[in-house]
Amino acid sequence: MRDFKGKRYWLIGASEGLGEALARKMSAAGAELILSARDETKLNEIVESLPQKARALACDVGSEASVEAAVSQLGEIDGAVYLAGVYWPMPSTEWQSAQATRMVDINLTGAMRTLGPVVEEFVKRDQGHVVITGSLVGFRGLPRSIGYTAAKAGLMTLAECMYYDLKNTGVSVQMVNPGYIKTRLTDKNKFKMPMIMEPEAAAEIMFQHMKTDRFSKSFPWPLSTLFRIGPLLPSWLYYRLY
Repeated sequence: MRDFKGKRYWLIGASEGLGEALARKMSAAGAELILSARDETKLNEIVESLPQKARALACDVGSEASVEAAVSQLGEIDGAVYLAGVYWPMPSTEWQSAQATRMVDINLTGAMRTLGPVVEEFVKRDQGHVVITGSLVGFRGLPRSIGYTAAKAGLMTLAECMYYDLKNTGVSVQMVNPGYIKTRLTDKNKFKMPMIMEPEAAAEIMFQHMKTDRFSKSFPWPLSTLFRIGPLLPSWLYYRLY
């Protein structure tokens, strides 16, 4: 069981939603946190409300210069959690190039920008903990979700690659794949979202997984089962069902 007391973690995408809720869980467990997002004002408000030592570190994961500046101010950390993401519902018949590219840039390439230098340091020290937030939608293509689904699928395979490469080292890698979480992003959806969760409930499941040595956690389980069997189905049946 992983102990977070006295450990320093960088939470990337922590100004609201799942990131903010996870920050509160980790701080209550004794972790020292560095919270990053673009909204420094909101980050400072969260920092002031946490029970343990924490600081805000503004960072735009879509900017190489911003990430480099943030990394230079990190200091030594024990772990990093990537939670940053943007979302616009979008079918291919209504393709919006700027938004589609932005989803891939923040949700996937942003993880590459921020985690790359962190993992390099972890490997040098042979110690560290990386947590990547995927999504149930990343298991197979879905309608009206270009950009977001593609980015999450890439993010999930990134986590798998890292897990394979680092599993015999002192650097541990974990992935969480949540379903629908009530945030300003999912508020954009016009369809009924089954088993939608509050951020606090999702953060509790995520944090409990982070305490373990297991690699992947997909939740909530009834919905995750449906999504996880998708890749096993023949295409004609998958497209008809989903």
